[in-house]
Amino acid sequence: MTRPKRIAVAASLLLIFLAGCQTNDSTGGVVRTNEPAKGDYTAFGDAFDGLKTISDVDYYASDQAVTEAKTQFRSENYGNAGALFYKATRLAPNDGVAWLGLAASCDRIRRFDLADLAYGRAYRLLGATPEYYNNLGYSYLLRGKLQEARDNFLKAYELAPNDPTVANNLKLLSSSVRNIERS
Repeated sequence: MTRPKRIAVAASLLLIFLAGCQTNDSTGGVVRTNEPAKGDYTAFGDAFDGLKTISDVDYYASDQAVTEAKTQFRSENYGNAGALFYKATRLAPNDGVAWLGLAASCDRIRRFDLADLAYGRAYRLLGATPEYYNNLGYSYLLRGKLQEARDNFLKAYELAPNDPTVANNLKLLSSSVRNIERS
């Protein structure tokens, strides 16, 4: 057989096989990977009836890590808190609270390079919130950049004038300006 004839025969066979294929469009073109059909079985031979699917779940994988991280942070275990917040950011990369917690934890262990990266991500996810500006202001306070700290505390105060944490940080800033210690 010559080459053009082989190609024509192969193409004909392919068309015959494809003509025999049919698609069942009972789903309206939507593929649902997380909701099994009635009567479907799991890989273990169990029916799916009674099992939760993704659409039923109200729990996110990062919730437990964030809760544990906040507990560690309040206990002043900043390294552990940072590790747990980092885990939460890996489990849910769009969790702005986890990124903000990671930034605050990095501040406390004086890893300002990592804190800056986490603050950048938190800002993209959360936007201009009082918590963001307050935490960033505290970060600058820890670094000794008092003017940047003041600017961020004032932004937080504008957004939440009745927030006691912001008010306390402004008092802390004013006392640190008055009591400069040099070693």
